[in-house]
Amino acid sequence: MEKRYLLPREVAEATVNSGVVKANLSISRLILLGIFAGIFISFGAYGDIVVMQSLKNIDIGIMKFMGAFVFPVGLMLVVIAGAELFTGNNLMTLALMDGKITLRGLLKNWVFVYIGNFIGSILIVIVIFKAGLLKDRAADLSIAIAKGKLGLTFEVAFLRAVLCNIIVVLAVWMATAAQDIVSKIFACWFPIMLFVLSGYEHSIANMFFIPMGKLLGLSVTWGEIFIKNLIPVTIGNIVGGGLIVPLVYYICYIKPFKEKEKVNIS
Repeated sequence: MEKRYLLPREVAEATVNSGVVKANLSISRLILLGIFAGIFISFGAYGDIVVMQSLKNIDIGIMKFMGAFVFPVGLMLVVIAGAELFTGNNLMTLALMDGKITLRGLLKNWVFVYIGNFIGSILIVIVIFKAGLLKDRAADLSIAIAKGKLGLTFEVAFLRAVLCNIIVVLAVWMATAAQDIVSKIFACWFPIMLFVLSGYEHSIANMFFIPMGKLLGLSVTWGEIFIKNLIPVTIGNIVGGGLIVPLVYYICYIKPFKEKEKVNIS
């Protein structure tokens, strides 16, 4: 019987190999693919607002679930269509731990992908705003979402971001394990739906949500957007997706085999 998925050890190897490829991408490709990822995540974030706008007065739980139902399309596009997403690329630390890439290569990817993600997100914010696609209840909801995110303390934003990217990189991990498109879709949908429903904080999604609230009338400076939300959320995302998950999987799925290889060689 044909195996339709990779085992955790195989996923770890594939993730390391992917990290090597990502670390060696040119800056132009990192920015272009980063812009696409920002656009893709913004598509999901916009759909989230549109779905939720008419459900707030019916039931909060249903409203959050329906928003969470459509949001995962962003990661599906990143994984299947191809793009570079900062939060997913936090898994590159697995390749760093394995000694297959340098810190410089990792930081080059993260910095330029993050910049690309921001550019892509802002482009979609401007286009949606200029197209008049968020009005009335949708506009009010968008402003409320942005205001809520900016009202979080550093600690709360950081902790929610840690939880968020643990789930996001696990979604990427499972999508890597999946060997067909339908399986990759389900691997992306369930975890991402859960993080949105749970109210966790995703730095790239917030690059859409908060600037959109600003354009729609929320009084906030760009400095406040970064200091009050994007900086603590970005740090939290790195801890969750770049430290916690990769460290555990390195210890469990890579390090024992490296030690065994050393023993066999000696």
